[in-house]
Amino acid sequence: MKIWIDADACPVGIREIIFKASERLKITTILVANQAIKFPKSLHISQIQVAKGFDGADQYIVQELSSDDLVITADIPLADLVVKKGGVAISPRGELYNIQSISEKLSYRNFNQMLREGGLIQGGPPQMQTTDKHKFAAMFDKQLNILLKKSATKN
Repeated sequence: MKIWIDADACPVGIREIIFKASERLKITTILVANQAIKFPKSLHISQIQVAKGFDGADQYIVQELSSDDLVITADIPLADLVVKKGGVAISPRGELYNIQSISEKLSYRNFNQMLREGGLIQGGPPQMQTTDKHKFAAMFDKQLNILLKKSATKN
């Protein structure tokens, strides 16, 4: 089991939660980004820097992903690919992407993108709140426990 972080847009506070869990549980955690990202020196945490360009980090994560892995991303098209490959994806706001929800979220995202391109809506998502961080921590912990149990039954 590995934790993959789509790190270009992952907030520092969320990464810190992941780093603490990675150290505590000794789970390999990989930040994937097109730029250098700060992370603590650790045997369990590393970074892959991909070439700048459209979806480079996404492609790398999907290529390397296994079904026991957890991906942290706000990128709904990436979450869609992760779910279709059998992995688990969580947004930095604590939203679980799964087979039941991903199609709806992808449609909503595409609709909003169309509205933005037409100038009908502007801006992005609201700023992260403390409640978002708590929601993430709870969902992250829950999914980690599920994946750890699944992994233990395989061994």
